[in-house]
Amino acid sequence: MNEVRIDKWMWAVRIFKTRTIAVEACKKNRVMVNDTVVKPSRMIKTGDVVQVRKPPVTYSFKVIDLTVNRVGAKLVPDFLENITPPEQYELLELQKISGFVDRARGTGRPTKKERRDLDTFSDPTYVDDFDFDFDFDS
Repeated sequence: MNEVRIDKWMWAVRIFKTRTIAVEACKKNRVMVNDTVVKPSRMIKTGDVVQVRKPPVTYSFKVIDLTVNRVGAKLVPDFLENITPPEQYELLELQKISGFVDRARGTGRPTKKERRDLDTFSDPTYVDDFDFDFDFDS
């Protein structure tokens, strides 16, 4: 097997949960092979570098071996090498930390948990730790 379709390979090595999602990612220009945006039917070979943009992170994988059959999670390292730069993972951590503050436009209303987190973040806290008592009866 010298070449495999990019959408089949990404599904087989568990980058995407379904092949349909892999095809949609290609159509939305979120998949690049060797720095070139590709269609789902693009053939890849060993040694190619596949970049997948799942906002806010762009993952990079080097193709080690080809397969069209879905492989188990433990076998994935035999087919790809993760060469994603550490800066991309830092972006992901920043997104997780500040996720409820920066809501993306068009994502709808916040969930109850997000609203509570937002309220606790934005509401001032009043400290009631006085050491003395007031004598109002005098």
